[in-house]
Amino acid sequence: MEKETRNAIERATQRARGILEKDFAEQLQGDYDVMQDGRVGERPAARLTGASASKPVILYVGFPVLYRSSHIPDAILAGPVSKPEGLDALRQAVAKLPHNSEIVIYCGCCPFDHCPNIRPAYAELHRLGFDRITVLSIPTNMSKDWIAKGYPTQK
Repeated sequence: MEKETRNAIERATQRARGILEKDFAEQLQGDYDVMQDGRVGERPAARLTGASASKPVILYVGFPVLYRSSHIPDAILAGPVSKPEGLDALRQAVAKLPHNSEIVIYCGCCPFDHCPNIRPAYAELHRLGFDRITVLSIPTNMSKDWIAKGYPTQK
């Protein structure tokens, strides 16, 4: 591949990543009380676990072994999206949902900025026509940033 083409692809990728990161940060802070620097507010993820007439669909897009060990209550296994079979699992998980459904995706397999599952899941859901997607940022991993803090889990 020519250097000019590689540079153009790299610039486009960086712009897309910037847009996604800004969108994620705004959703996390506004909806889930998770700040961009990783601090968690007093009522983190209350919308995910509290009693509500209209709960979002929570999709775990990471690896099944981690899901089986512990996950957010009522989360649906739909991954690992970094693999073709995981993309298929994601498509199946949302196949019967209306496109205006509120969807929360999360992984927690590794540091958020290196996660191989979140970005492909977000992109695929958008490609499928979903536009109410929130990404739950788990900065380090599920164990440290959720379980150790005493947030609700299910096995």
